[in-house]
Amino acid sequence: MNKRYNHEELNLEGLRTETLVVHGDDWITDDRTVAPAIYYTATFRAHNSSEFAEMAGTPRHPRYYTRYGNPVHERVTKIMAELEGTETALVTGSGMGAIATTILALVGAGDHVIAQTRHYMSTAKIMDEMLPRFGVEVTLVEQADITAFAEAIRPNTKLIMVETPANPTLVLTDLAAVVELARPNGIIVVADNTFASPINQRPHDLGVDIVIHSATKYLGGHHDLTAGVICTSEELAERIWHTHISIGSVLSPMDAWLLLRGLRTLPIRMERINANALSLAEFLEKQPQVERVYYPGLPSHPQHELAKRQMRGFGAVIAFAIKGGYEETQRFVSALKLPPNAVSLGGIDSLVVHTAAMWEGVMTEEQMRTAGIPSNFVRFSVGIEHIDDLKADVWQALQVV
Repeated sequence: MNKRYNHEELNLEGLRTETLVVHGDDWITDDRTVAPAIYYTATFRAHNSSEFAEMAGTPRHPRYYTRYGNPVHERVTKIMAELEGTETALVTGSGMGAIATTILALVGAGDHVIAQTRHYMSTAKIMDEMLPRFGVEVTLVEQADITAFAEAIRPNTKLIMVETPANPTLVLTDLAAVVELARPNGIIVVADNTFASPINQRPHDLGVDIVIHSATKYLGGHHDLTAGVICTSEELAERIWHTHISIGSVLSPMDAWLLLRGLRTLPIRMERINANALSLAEFLEKQPQVERVYYPGLPSHPQHELAKRQMRGFGAVIAFAIKGGYEETQRFVSALKLPPNAVSLGGIDSLVVHTAAMWEGVMTEEQMRTAGIPSNFVRFSVGIEHIDDLKADVWQALQVV
């Protein structure tokens, strides 16, 4: 076999991230293509009945049935496991597919879950509405208060779900402190790492058991796919996988290939995005039309020291409040020329949303108050455009407030 495809010849240990995302999956196939092939097939043939039995009986086999796995899935999961420092990874059809599958695989009637008052809105609905229907108790705690986590633990607590930075308020959770509480009690800790990316934060290094991403965001990076990733141990991955194949949140081979392509440039995209977002956040703090800016990279963020301790970069998303109320915020968002008024984040182009306008369609007023979302809140996801052009566009839009 050509050395290019011999895993023993390619030692991934010690490779820097920029090299890992390009070469971490070199050994998986030996078809000699430079760009990886797209295995657009629902099923794979066996050479004989013995091989078929082996394929059918192997969890996560990449060449049996695409709901179970696919060679493009295998490439993505190898790179993601290396990026997050876990034993393995799974892929799903969306970030919420990853979150729902993980939670439903690990808890059941009579169990107790601890989650945050601030979560992505669909995660919040799982906690508020779905799990109680299945007999699972949920306690929501203020994520910035580690004592609230400690006080919420019960004998039947099976899982703690955290998200840091949280969407859309950018409040942080002290991951190491949560793990320290959970581990003596045998509680599994799940962290949604979407808003940070594995370039900026590696929760598993701090003891988190399962790290989840909406790969639709930074990992894909081009707003052209939906996908989810679950990074964890072999043992937990197998437990989750059995639920995954029943739920059927399958990642298509094409979206897996697009995700793989996005991962190739993740480190260099994040370098520009981190720099742009910090510069724009500093600019916004100086504008008289802005009431307050929330960005973990700013010294004014109440958890800036925690951010510096557990993050290596601070990401694309800036939250800020426009002076005035709903109408003034609507005028600002409508006046922007460069960023589309669209959901999602973490791509090459900036996106902006009036947060209250987005959340009010799927959350009650009480849920929005609990999540800390005021009427004048803006979520700005900074892309890779030139920072001076972004600042000029934001400045002109602020003049209409």
